[in-house]
Amino acid sequence: MTSLELEALLGLLGHARHIVIGTDSSSRPDAARIAEAWGGPVLATVTWPETAASWLRQARRFATPEPEAWVVSATPAGWAGMARRLVLSTAWSPHRTFATAALAGYPLPGLRGAHADGTTWETR
Repeated sequence: MTSLELEALLGLLGHARHIVIGTDSSSRPDAARIAEAWGGPVLATVTWPETAASWLRQARRFATPEPEAWVVSATPAGWAGMARRLVLSTAWSPHRTFATAALAGYPLPGLRGAHADGTTWETR
């Protein structure tokens, strides 16, 4: 994650008072950078594997605190199963979710994020 990407991601979070961070195993360092830079309350940090039987346990932990915003730092492969489970089994909303550059263009309407160059993106 670049400094510009991190700055843009924090800007997208706007005036959110608290967040939940989600990450796959390979993106943990970026998730830690986000938490440190955020400086506000992180209600939970949830890590999931790229492959799992269902991701239900992780999805419930990610969605349950009902934060003002969710932040995702994951690879497309690591996010695919988790996103599917969130849509099917929780009240999670992609419209309140912000992601790192790795998920730019991920086919989930409402998901927003930051590119490495500091510009932002939104899936429609």
